[in-house]
Amino acid sequence: MSRRLRMWILAVGCLGFAAMFGAACLRLPGFGGDSHPYGERAVRAALAHRTANVISAVNFDQRAFDTLGEETILFAAVLGTVVLLRQTREERQVRPAPVHVALPVRRYALILLPVALVVGLYVVAHGQLSPGGGFQGGVVVATAVHLLYIGADYRALERVRPVGVYEVGDAVGEATYLVLGLAGLVAGSSFLANTLLPYGTFNTLASGGSVPFLNMAVGMEVACAVVVLLARFLDQAVEIEEEGEK
Repeated sequence: MSRRLRMWILAVGCLGFAAMFGAACLRLPGFGGDSHPYGERAVRAALAHRTANVISAVNFDQRAFDTLGEETILFAAVLGTVVLLRQTREERQVRPAPVHVALPVRRYALILLPVALVVGLYVVAHGQLSPGGGFQGGVVVATAVHLLYIGADYRALERVRPVGVYEVGDAVGEATYLVLGLAGLVAGSSFLANTLLPYGTFNTLASGGSVPFLNMAVGMEVACAVVVLLARFLDQAVEIEEEGEK
């Protein structure tokens, strides 16, 4: 394909996008007005399914299929990183030497580690009730684990971070989301339909139907994915050397 043809295709695509975007903007409610059709429908649907956090209702109920796509993007990105950063024949793995950590840094990192871990798990568990959820809580949990690297050293992190286990957890979190979606089809409904479980009592942990379970699956996948991702980059920075390097 020539450069000129590619530019023509790009121009046609941009014009088509501009036309559709302009048409969509013409149908938007007036700026600053009190009419919010999508928001009102989203809130009604969340309340109908006993989900106090409307954002989680949108992510894991009303557009749960889109969330599957977002989760899969992260899964594929981590998989690609693992493949690209694998040890090659021209590289060797060396054990990192112990590193001195200043006492104030060690003290505060180790104090914050359990606090951050509990906060992350709380954010995941209460995603259907309050701001947060699997994506946010999963990142907090993964960050908490790596405070051990800051407060101690790389070898201490390795002892609590068996990468193979987290790789399995990443795959299990992704697969759980898919299985919950397929369960809706098996039950005679649609993929990822929130019809399998009772909706429970509003504003309690046991509410929202399948929303808490999808939320926890995402939390598990995100936490494990971030740990694996950082593990591969840290391996390259700390342990992997080119042959001939000292």
